[in-house]
Amino acid sequence: MRNMEMIADAYDVVTIGAGPAGCAAATIVADGGLSSLLIEREVIPRFHVGESLMPETYDILQRLGVWDRLQTSDFNKKYSVQFVSGGGQESAPFFFEEHDPRERSQTFSMPRAEFDKLLFDNAAQRGAVCRDGVRVLDVLFDGGRATGVRLRASSGETKDVAATVVIDATGQHALIASRLGLKVEDPKLKKAAIWTYYRHARRDEGKHGGATIILHTADKKFWFWFIPIDGAVTSVGCVGDHEDLLKADLRPADMFERQVENCPGLLPRLAGAERVDKHRVAKEFSYTTTRHAGDGWVLVGDAFGFIDPIYSSGVYFALKSSEMAADCVVEAIRAGDTSAERLARWTAEFEHGIQWVRKLVDAYYDESFSIGQFMKAHPEHRGGLVDILIGRIFHDGAGRIFDDMDPWIQSFDPEPQATGSRVNAEPQATESV
Repeated sequence: MRNMEMIADAYDVVTIGAGPAGCAAATIVADGGLSSLLIEREVIPRFHVGESLMPETYDILQRLGVWDRLQTSDFNKKYSVQFVSGGGQESAPFFFEEHDPRERSQTFSMPRAEFDKLLFDNAAQRGAVCRDGVRVLDVLFDGGRATGVRLRASSGETKDVAATVVIDATGQHALIASRLGLKVEDPKLKKAAIWTYYRHARRDEGKHGGATIILHTADKKFWFWFIPIDGAVTSVGCVGDHEDLLKADLRPADMFERQVENCPGLLPRLAGAERVDKHRVAKEFSYTTTRHAGDGWVLVGDAFGFIDPIYSSGVYFALKSSEMAADCVVEAIRAGDTSAERLARWTAEFEHGIQWVRKLVDAYYDESFSIGQFMKAHPEHRGGLVDILIGRIFHDGAGRIFDDMDPWIQSFDPEPQATGSRVNAEPQATESV
């Protein structure tokens, strides 16, 4: 339904954005017995990048009630990850089941349009009012408190809807953070990505055939992701410094093809493959926010911040932040206290956990660091590394690996806002070329 029919005048919670973060938040709020409205400006299904999951999404997907449907879907089953050097040398695959033999060690890669539609439909089935093709023109404030949203349907009809809490899950548009000037670029991760899709790219035999593979170019200036998303199609993307990857004198599509030729590990995998989509570009995607909640509002998913695509952590962090935030919102509304302090209670724990992925990103981008060499020097940390690759980071001791890794890598600044630049406008997130 793409108009204002059956949208009430007020809800306990209005969630903006129907990606994994928004769908999860709206579902958990509805499960908590509160009235829940989920708004998406585009028509579902719609294209999105971010196609690979970490295994630790298992608990949240079970809670949302979609795990069994994923298991019977055509989505690619992912059992492992692998790293390939600039010379084409392949690391031993990291099989998740070697670290944890339970069902939860298997995860998925998939077309995000289909995955997000599954979550959107599931939110409606669980009691949330879900409307796509409806744009949020503005978040309404009374003083410093969010009080609702102003909506506009594709027909042009507008409507103000009151809310006790507004959950911003608008991704890199980050509606509230952009309005309040809270977005801050990460000064160390000024990256861009160019990607496209291939049919019949070569995969390995057996369980490792569904692996996410990270491949360096020969000069180590760029890296590629190689993500099978169904039985035939593979997502292939190139990531590097913004100024190096998106040169003014070279079309992004031409730069992509040049770097494929510069990647010894990727070339044989694409030999004979058919490109089935245009090249796409994402830029200015690494940032954080200086505040994550306020009176009557909270940020989740990419609206909270985004690190880097290298370890496929984006969807997991979207789901995890939404679960933590939505539980906090339900408790806050029941307690009659939707202050900034109450709605932000979950954020310190979340930030403490995601810092380990941020540090591992730092390590990968340090040219003096090699995961293979580090594992040879410190085989006792293999389990700790797999923990991070799985997403098992919200526990005591998750960062012990860095006691020995830190001398190999750049110093880590957990507060990039101290040296970063503010981003007040919407990022130039995705375009086609």
